[in-house]
Amino acid sequence: MGDLVVGLSTGCFFRTSIFDCLEQIRLAGFAVIEVCSVSTHLDYHDTRAVVEARRRMDGLGIEAYSFHAPFAEPIDITSLELHRRNTAIAELRRAVDAAAALGVRCMVVHPGPERGGFPETDRPRRMHNALSALSDVAEACRDRGMRLVLENMLPHLFLGASSDLLRLVDAVAEKDVGVCLDTGHAFLAGDLLVTTRKTGDHLRMVHAHDNQGQYDDHLPPGDGRIPWSAWWREAKSIGFRGPIILEIAGRSEANAVLADAIRGAQYMRALVDERPPSAK
Repeated sequence: MGDLVVGLSTGCFFRTSIFDCLEQIRLAGFAVIEVCSVSTHLDYHDTRAVVEARRRMDGLGIEAYSFHAPFAEPIDITSLELHRRNTAIAELRRAVDAAAALGVRCMVVHPGPERGGFPETDRPRRMHNALSALSDVAEACRDRGMRLVLENMLPHLFLGASSDLLRLVDAVAEKDVGVCLDTGHAFLAGDLLVTTRKTGDHLRMVHAHDNQGQYDDHLPPGDGRIPWSAWWREAKSIGFRGPIILEIAGRSEANAVLADAIRGAQYMRALVDERPPSAK
């Protein structure tokens, strides 16, 4: 199992341009990445910038395995307002075009809005809207040779429950939609192991990060309370083959962030190789 890939999300450098961090990422030993869509990092509306990012990555021997679609409160594919919903879908379609230009295999999407607090009576209509929008985006991904993967969101958000995520995946299964399991989100929801098991063969990739069980800390794996050995047993039991993409917080200067990422990658590789991971 030691050939499973551990990559890095460029989201840890979301405050800086992607052009200023790619070489550092490669020198740190990461040949596979997920590209962050924050506009200050990479403006995915700018076709020339996206094409140049692809050229730089190719030159460094970096594969952009996935592209994380934009997520913000205004991007609400479940909205009951047609204009807001269409605007959100249009934004995701722009992201699909950028992802295709980057040559990624998967586009990661949060399937619901970045807030909760909606009346329960709105749930059926919002679920219907999410399904319709995701079917549209999934088809656009498939037409460009990519796969749409849905990420489990924080548990307090609308559609943040893993049961909602799996319902959506099952409903658009004919378009080969997969799951990106976010370990930190699932641990905060209290159902990391169950969610891993239930995703089954839908699980295409993992966002790996740790926390202390209270906040979405995005710590390197091994620095928090997630039972990684138990999680890996569940992942192996469903035949998961990767990749694992580290989502490390970008709160420190670049060298400190990369040191955290390297330590997290070493921890995950030891876990996959079934060697005792080194202590923090």
